[in-house]
Amino acid sequence: MLVECYDERGAEVYEIIIKQIFQDLVLGASVDDLKAYVNPDDPVFVLAIKMRKTSTAVKFEDVANLSYDKANDKTMILIDNENYLPNILKILWMEFSRDEIYQPNRYQLELNGDHTDLKSVVVDDPHSNLQRRIYDAIFRILPEGFKIIKDLSTEDIVTVVATDELIKDEWIEKAHEYIDELNNGK
Repeated sequence: MLVECYDERGAEVYEIIIKQIFQDLVLGASVDDLKAYVNPDDPVFVLAIKMRKTSTAVKFEDVANLSYDKANDKTMILIDNENYLPNILKILWMEFSRDEIYQPNRYQLELNGDHTDLKSVVVDDPHSNLQRRIYDAIFRILPEGFKIIKDLSTEDIVTVVATDELIKDEWIEKAHEYIDELNNGK
């Protein structure tokens, strides 16, 4: 972790704040590296966070068996992994009303019609979940009042430039510099 600031004490304080927020959100093990630039004289905060690799997205077909009963015109969903049941129900409730989903037990769901196309629907995306948690941390870390934010994130590096003024090109260059350094393991 690098917190860059002309004021050594200010850098230490921000490092403590960042560590505390990461501890509160249990993000420490999910982040490879972090670089921050703070300049109170030129109100800017640049933060780049490299995420660790996550497992691949989980699809319906990975955690449930879907079959269509043509005679009864019903799609049967048998849950293989109960851990994903809340996600499955959430997805189904967004697509169908709760009255359209029949659940005779914890491991079985039924829908009227042929809905076997649900097999390819993503039930859980660890990368997206981690990214969302990191954005949550960033918005807790940013100084209050820094409402002008430019997101420069890439696939595995979440990067923002925040200020209470117009964003300067040199700040964006600093963010790109951090992205390059994190990509190259510096």
